[in-house]
Amino acid sequence: MAENDDAPQPSRADAVRGAAVQAFQATAGQAGVTRERAQELADELAQAAGRFVGALDELRPASADEIRSLRVDLRAATKAPAAAAKRGAAARKAPAARKAPAKKPAAARKPAAAKKPDTSS
Repeated sequence: MAENDDAPQPSRADAVRGAAVQAFQATAGQAGVTRERAQELADELAQAAGRFVGALDELRPASADEIRSLRVDLRAATKAPAAAAKRGAAARKAPAARKAPAKKPAAARKPAAAKKPDTSS
């Protein structure tokens, strides 16, 4: 017991300081978990906000510039099939210009020679 008597007694300030350090160390692990969960919630909130903005963009009416652009696209799309149809019609007419050989009417055809049964045996 003599050895304990030689050790200096901690002051009240040292005791409070030690208790505070222990408290911070005990809660440090919980703070990490809380910080991770807070980050997850912030990420989820940002994703939801992005989806909300996208939904609002889809619901708003088109602007004048967007309508003008759509008209230009529509005109270009309707001109392309018309030009292709003209090219296709010219290509289809070319083979039709050649005449196929005329076929003889059925009455003008010669009947096939009927085979007579062989009676020589």
